[in-house]
Amino acid sequence: MGKAAKQRRKGQVAARPKGPSGAGTSMVKNNPFEVKVNKQKFHILGRKTKHDVGLPGISRSKAVKKRTQTLLKEYKERGKSNIFKDKRFGEYNTKISPEEKMMKRFALERQQNHEKKSIYNLNEDEELTHYGQSLADIEKLNDIIESDSDTEERGILSAELTAAHFGGGGGLLRRKAPSGEQDKEEEKPKSRKELIEELIAKSKREKRERQTQRENALELTEKLDTDWKEIQTLLSHKTPKSERKDKDEDKPKPDEYDMIVRELGFEMKAQPSDRLKTEEELAKEEQERLQKLEADRLHRMHGKDEHENKKKPKHMSADDLADGFILDKDDRRLLSYKDGKINVGNEEKEGGNEEESESEEESEGEPTREDGEEAIVEEDDATDSPSDLESDMGSEEEVTADEDQKKKHKGNENKLQSEKEQNAKIEAAKSELPYTFTVPESCEKLKSLLFGRIIEEQLVILERIQKCNHPSLAVGNKAKLEKLFGFLLEYIGELATVEPPELKMIDKLVLPLYSLCQMFPEAASNSVKFVLQDAAHDMEEMIEVKGRATFPKLDMLIYLKITAILFPTSDFWHPVVTPAFVYMSQLLTKCQVMTLQDVVKGLFVCCLFLEYVSLSQRFIPELINFLLGILHIAVPQKRTQGYTLVHPFRSGGKNSELLLVCDKKNMETWQKQNLPLSIVTRLKESSKTEMNHFRLSCLAVCLDLIKKCASLYGSLSSFHEIMLPIRVLLTEHIPVSEYPKQLQELHQNALKEIEDKEKHYMPLVCEKKKPVPLKLYTPKIVKVLEFGRKQGGSKEEQERRRLIHKHKREFKGAVREIRKDNQFLARMQLSEIMERDSDRKRKVKHLFNSLATQEGEWKAMKRKKFKN
Repeated sequence: MGKAAKQRRKGQVAARPKGPSGAGTSMVKNNPFEVKVNKQKFHILGRKTKHDVGLPGISRSKAVKKRTQTLLKEYKERGKSNIFKDKRFGEYNTKISPEEKMMKRFALERQQNHEKKSIYNLNEDEELTHYGQSLADIEKLNDIIESDSDTEERGILSAELTAAHFGGGGGLLRRKAPSGEQDKEEEKPKSRKELIEELIAKSKREKRERQTQRENALELTEKLDTDWKEIQTLLSHKTPKSERKDKDEDKPKPDEYDMIVRELGFEMKAQPSDRLKTEEELAKEEQERLQKLEADRLHRMHGKDEHENKKKPKHMSADDLADGFILDKDDRRLLSYKDGKINVGNEEKEGGNEEESESEEESEGEPTREDGEEAIVEEDDATDSPSDLESDMGSEEEVTADEDQKKKHKGNENKLQSEKEQNAKIEAAKSELPYTFTVPESCEKLKSLLFGRIIEEQLVILERIQKCNHPSLAVGNKAKLEKLFGFLLEYIGELATVEPPELKMIDKLVLPLYSLCQMFPEAASNSVKFVLQDAAHDMEEMIEVKGRATFPKLDMLIYLKITAILFPTSDFWHPVVTPAFVYMSQLLTKCQVMTLQDVVKGLFVCCLFLEYVSLSQRFIPELINFLLGILHIAVPQKRTQGYTLVHPFRSGGKNSELLLVCDKKNMETWQKQNLPLSIVTRLKESSKTEMNHFRLSCLAVCLDLIKKCASLYGSLSSFHEIMLPIRVLLTEHIPVSEYPKQLQELHQNALKEIEDKEKHYMPLVCEKKKPVPLKLYTPKIVKVLEFGRKQGGSKEEQERRRLIHKHKREFKGAVREIRKDNQFLARMQLSEIMERDSDRKRKVKHLFNSLATQEGEWKAMKRKKFKN
């Protein structure tokens, strides 16, 4: 009763209608005032309509329905990668009738199969097909049967044979006979055995006929071949030359175009070239070549023959017939007679083996050989007297002894000569440079390699070090070669400090230094930066200790010159060149000019400055100030100045007249020449005349540098103010009339360059930016259309505001729709998860129920057994 009551109660609850909040809205009547109706006057094709009738919330149900048709479908098909799409013409076009579709498809098929060559064949009949076969061929009923056998009939079974073997024999008994014999056969039917015998006899007869046909065909072909050979001799008969000439005259001569075409046909075709080898492959080949050369040199140095290892005995098998030999020379001897005796040629070339055989022949009493003559003793000579034989034997022994001594003497001479040649080869191999080198691990080892050798050998050694230790050949070669750059830089510095400095050798060593810098730019820049930092630190320490700095030695000046060769100097900022700029500017401002060596070093730094800024045209004020100071120390009487000096120069003092020359004789004998850097070290040993010549040369270099500066900085707007002090010195203070003619010419050229550049000004150029106008106090009048609305300016501004507003509205709508799409997908995913979970719960519940029933049955069986 309890279960029935529960079921009844559940049914009553389920039968009750739900309220307005539930799902049973079908029981509630619609309110007519809430129904929305949008009337549509005209139906316009292609326009999306919003004229629908429905309750509030119907738009939401429409959106959900649309998403289920589009977004949910895409979501369910997101994992699919294959789609069956019918690409036949007009398959999805409902406006075309089926007949039109078929006609259009047939026309497209004919158009695809249409060839260009049949464009103009207007009267050609169309070829109709059925399942890919021509209807004309089908009507002919030509069934082609292919067979791989030699004969056409082999492999084809006759109807009688097929019926006999596969028809059970009944077909043979039921076959039709001719009309004349039909009555007789009906009276006496043949047995199965007789029919089979007839069939076998018939097949044998047919086989015999085929064989005779084949033999006849072979005989006919052989006869035809023999007849053809007889005719071929007649056909191959050549026509006489006279007839051929007549034919050639009748033929037209080839045109120039035909000759060119034939030449083009016989020209060689371009063949593919070998690919370019990579840098690693080239380095590997070069290393192998050098290793091979070094091995050959070591062989020669140890006295080994070059051809020892080349000529090796070839392996000969037991089956070798030895028929591939080549006769290098003819070993046969020429047999001749001299004075009635046999003379054998080419006998002088035989060695000591013949001498031993001769001695044995002499001991046995046989005849001997002298200088290519052979004495043959015949049987008749046996009757000679023994005294004659003894005298002949003695004379022959004396001759052979003399020959043995001569041969031994010649052999000793040949041995001595060969030993001398071998020793000369060994010495030459020892004196030769090795072909393979390891990278030196320190600067001392590099010096030991290069010290005492000429510059060509040093360059070869450095080149072979780079080739044998290329970075692509081994892992640690890169680090070793990076260290080699620093060692070579240090070695160049030591060459500059030697008395006298090896400037030519340094000039040649810049080439391997440049190649190493190109291979390892970072390591090279670090090495040069370390040198510059060390020099700047030394100068600062000297200023702190002594209060003044001196110009560096020649090695540092050479390092500055090498920096301009190794690195680009036109960059706005460079990790190596920029510190070099700063260091050189400090040299020209902080180092005092105390001696003529300082003047030369300062002028060299000025030359380096001009080399550095030749492309960038960067203005260097230290350069102009230093040249002004050099001109100042050449002025004899320090009067009222129209210029100001900058440190390290002073208007007066001990070193204010370093370049002043008073001796007129020395001026007359002076000739212009370049100042070598090596003069810095040997200037103390010079005489007074040489010193005056040196001063004039320094002044000539200064004037030349002033001219180059004027040509370099002539385009500057403040050029006149920059060069004004130098111009005052050149025109008013320097005694030009006392100087030699060459120096006067240099003075005039420098002054003319300055004056000419003053006339050139910068051209007028329009400004890049529009000038900012002054603020005005005139009020800005804005037209007001209607109060309360957005104030409008020009038409462009209104259009811009309208587009911005439209963009904001569309953007908000797109964001809102994306949010709704995401919510819809989340609901769908949640419903899928809940469905899977409910399905799983149902299955688990079903399993538990089945397990409970099994457990109950098992317990019941156990109780029954226990009771029994």
